[in-house]
Amino acid sequence: MFGLELSTGVDDVVKKIEKLPTDLFAETLQVILVHLQHQSTAVDLIENCDKFQRAGINLDQKAVQDIIRLMSYYFRLAAKSNLSADVLVSKLTECSSKWSKAKLQLVHQLWTEHGALLHAQQEVLTMASIGQLVDIQWKLGMAVSSDTCRSLNSSFISVLMKIADTSGEVSYKSFEMTVQQFQNFHRQFKEMASVLETV
Repeated sequence: MFGLELSTGVDDVVKKIEKLPTDLFAETLQVILVHLQHQSTAVDLIENCDKFQRAGINLDQKAVQDIIRLMSYYFRLAAKSNLSADVLVSKLTECSSKWSKAKLQLVHQLWTEHGALLHAQQEVLTMASIGQLVDIQWKLGMAVSSDTCRSLNSSFISVLMKIADTSGEVSYKSFEMTVQQFQNFHRQFKEMASVLETV
């Protein structure tokens, strides 16, 4: 499945969550849910840190990132396993006894509203098993020596693709092609982009 990486223990993260006003925590959860519904590309850490600072909550970036990671992890877990809001709250109380009733009620309410949609999206992603292209890098190279290649002094393009699978894990795919193959590849990507703009 997917792992939970925090800079501190879960109890410490929950203690920081408990410092947040309920409306600010609700806003943070909404941002996470919007991201998990693929309506935004990411949860903006800096923007959330700024919101916390404006509200008078002094948490460093690692602390804010831990809050986002913890809640994203449990929302993803609940979506994958089709957990009810009651079971999700139960899982949260199992991981830490530091939760207040008000914060758990808020999580319960938001999961009741959004859980079914997230589970349905997770099912579609699992069935399709389609990853997301996160980044693509390329560089031009020149073959100058080889034990096996006969055509030296020919240019080639080296491509590195960063792909996130449906569980959020990132993998890299690399390959090489001739300049002509790369031009064709580029043309096909431009065609796909123009078709996607019309959708």
